[in-house]
Amino acid sequence: MTDETRTYAVPSRVAEGSPNLFPSMDAYREVSQDVKNDPDAFWLGVTKDRIAWRKEPTIGLDGSFHDIAKNQISWFGDGTLNITESCIDRHVDAHPDKVAIIWEGDEPGDGRTLTYRELHEEVCKTANALRELGLKKGERAIIYMGMVPEAAIAMLACARLGAVHSVVFGGFSAEALRDRILDCGAEIVITQDIGRRGGRDIPLKEVTVQATAATPSVKKVLVYKRTNTEVPWDHERDVWWHDAVNSASADCPAVECAAEDPLFILYTSGSTGKPKGLVHTCGGYLTWASFTHQEVFDLRDDDVYACVADVGWITGHSYIVYGPLANGATTLMFESTPLYPDAGRYWDVVQRHKVTVFYTAPTAIRALAAKGDDFVTKYDRSSLRVLGTVGEPINPAAWEWYYDVVGEGRCNIVDTWWQTETGGIMITPIACATPTRAGSATFPMVGIEPILLDDEARRIRGPGEGKLCVEFPWPGMARTVWGDHDRYVGTYFTTYKPYYFTGDGCRRDAQGYHWITGRVDDVLNVSGHRMGTAEFESALVSAEAVAEAAVVGFPHDIKGQGVYAYIVLQPGVDASDSIEAELKQVCRTAIGAHAVVDLFQIVPGLPKTRSGKVMRRILRKVAEGEPEKLGDVSTLADPSVVDAIVAGAKKL
Repeated sequence: MTDETRTYAVPSRVAEGSPNLFPSMDAYREVSQDVKNDPDAFWLGVTKDRIAWRKEPTIGLDGSFHDIAKNQISWFGDGTLNITESCIDRHVDAHPDKVAIIWEGDEPGDGRTLTYRELHEEVCKTANALRELGLKKGERAIIYMGMVPEAAIAMLACARLGAVHSVVFGGFSAEALRDRILDCGAEIVITQDIGRRGGRDIPLKEVTVQATAATPSVKKVLVYKRTNTEVPWDHERDVWWHDAVNSASADCPAVECAAEDPLFILYTSGSTGKPKGLVHTCGGYLTWASFTHQEVFDLRDDDVYACVADVGWITGHSYIVYGPLANGATTLMFESTPLYPDAGRYWDVVQRHKVTVFYTAPTAIRALAAKGDDFVTKYDRSSLRVLGTVGEPINPAAWEWYYDVVGEGRCNIVDTWWQTETGGIMITPIACATPTRAGSATFPMVGIEPILLDDEARRIRGPGEGKLCVEFPWPGMARTVWGDHDRYVGTYFTTYKPYYFTGDGCRRDAQGYHWITGRVDDVLNVSGHRMGTAEFESALVSAEAVAEAAVVGFPHDIKGQGVYAYIVLQPGVDASDSIEAELKQVCRTAIGAHAVVDLFQIVPGLPKTRSGKVMRRILRKVAEGEPEKLGDVSTLADPSVVDAIVAGAKKL
């Protein structure tokens, strides 16, 4: 078992030579105090240093969480800018031939690069093409694409015009795409003929045709040609990217925007089943994305930075596109999967591109660890300095494998906690400064004041476990839900008024380290004992026979709530009667005698989105005996997994 009190010092090669604001924990504590003493002065200084403003702001924060209901809160509200001048133009002046984007295609070796000069030209041409198609400032464009550079170019081109983009993950169904188009009233959809992922074709244009059959707001569809596959075509509405963009002018002055103008809408799941269109604004969001990217990853001028997420999620927005480009970094976009053509793909990418900073999801780490160390060690990973995790709590066993095998003990791990709603990283190690503990997100970013509340909404001081809230506003926070501000207020600022309620649970130890325990609705109450599903999962995957595990609750006549565990076994391990007994003992040992799993189901895999997030609502419905209420499963990386789970479902 992992010793949670073991602290990993920052490796010397990571700590030395940092050019950033927090080269040590002493510096981190000093700056944190500065922010508390005068947050306006601090954030105004940060934004003026980091962002290319047309009109520099003189106001930092205007309003407080008490003003949320009236929609009267802003950051840098008297400033004006266009975010593309921060992300592209100034870097063209400073280092035009520096590589801005490395694109790693689906097949190993399939790729290209774009310098800042080339990126600027493509963004301007695309913006002019979109303007010709009718896109204006304040209007919405849906981007439904795979992981190609044109997806980032489309985002930046919309921003160049002051238009609002909403990126829809390229694995969503026609129904999901349609709902998002209707909700934001988009007039233009930007897509591609075929997406590629893991050797498979994804029919993006075909899905777009189905989605837009009932969306009268859509006037034009701009289509990037990724392959030569024939796709359905409407000659009145559809336009090829190469026809519209290639002939457009590369001269496109950026449209001036207010700091609080919307930059993008990003939809995230809600408890009602209807996605919430969270709105992020120009000035505060870009300041936060740039600042956190620079400081958390200890970014240096010659870094090759790889975040292997998708631009369809907030991670791709903040830490593939906007944060890295605002910082003049070289950012890598990855079209494929960690297991294609084999489990060595990530490390092949690291070796070929000399990646120095690598950011991925715990689910991917666990999946790769299950394939064995040989797929890692055959590649040269000596360029790596910083490893990151994002998207869910990482169990200590996976953290240690990442640290020992991938990083060979030479890299610091930044286990980052944040959300679509927060815009950027909130609780995290600072790569060059923070001593880490396996599975802990460690300490809050400067300017973030996390608080823990008990079941009676009383504040927990010192060590303890409770519901994670944030006490004060920060620049990157979402401002509203598109078209439904009451829902925004009700979801995030009503339960524990006046705090921002994250929906997550958290444990804080005596040294102030934070351990995210998962969604509050993933906390199980079994015979009066409250246990996080993450605790069970961490214990289960510590068993040698287990590759992955997901735990949910289900109604239990005696206990109130029972514990249902979905288990993916390691390759070559066969299900046997002894497996369940072994795993029950593992949970008992790791958590306590009360930690009893009622039902085990051996499954071929877990239902995951393309970004690696486990869709727990599906697992809950199966465990609850309601497979007819699974809803849309087309967004999953492998929908066939659901059929196998439903077929093998267990009952008491």
